Amino acid sequence: MKHNSLIQAIKNQKEEIQVSIHLKKESQRFTQLLFNALFDVDTDAEKALTELETLFLNIRDAACPEIKGIPCKTWHDFKSQIPDLFCSLKKDAQAIYDNDPAAKSLEEVYLAYPGFFAIAIYRMAGVFFDLKLPLIPRLMTEYAHQLTGIDIHPGATIGDFFFIDHGTGVVIGETVEIHEHVKLYQGVTLGALTVKKSLKNKKRHPTIEKNVTIYANATILGGNTVIGENSVIGGNTWITKSVKKNAIILHESNEKILSKSDLKNE
Repeated sequence: MKHNSLIQAIKNQKEEIQVSIHLKKESQRFTQLLFNALFDVDTDAEKALTELETLFLNIRDAACPEIKGIPCKTWHDFKSQIPDLFCSLKKDAQAIYDNDPAAKSLEEVYLAYPGFFAIAIYRMAGVFFDLKLPLIPRLMTEYAHQLTGIDIHPGATIGDFFFIDHGTGVVIGETVEIHEHVKLYQGVTLGALTVKKSLKNKKRHPTIEKNVTIYANATILGGNTVIGENSVIGGNTWITKSVKKNAIILHESNEKILSKSDLKNE
């Protein structure tokens, strides 16, 4: 393809899909500054909130050009929910500290635990998701995903005292419902049993009731799947049906002791 034709083809492609990498980068900057404003002792909260409002207007206008210049009520709606966010996130941090014997202090939880960072960004993004802002909440949680390996959709519903330990590879889908005092370990997937575009307005992901512990690499699928309260889901399990409360579900490994003849035949 000739140079001029290639340039025109690229221009046509950009006009068709309208992707702004600037929007993604500014959303990441907004997300990190928001976290710092709420938790970093060296970040001036008043200055940060002023900068955040300007940043928010910029990314909102980039994500929603049809409302550019219209006064932004939603930023003030978000600010009014900061006290509730603080309360909820303090409970999450406390749950991590109380449940992990390796945690030496709450300061360590706030600074060093990827699970807390991912939960914090999810809860912040969830406010914007509930306010029906497109794209921005997903960019926020994707930023946390990029840094932590934990993928939480901002549309998920998650109760207080939520604990993710280690966290790498955790996936929590859009219509998941998680009740209070739930613990997840690395590699857990709370996903859809069937993936079809026609199901976009249906509950596709499981419900996890209170006091459930789900160990590493367990996979729980389906919108009708309910894990009953106080249950323990063992590592590497595959679940597509509901589990009664107080249950213990284990992945059974088959053990075989090889004889000398077995070893010779291999």
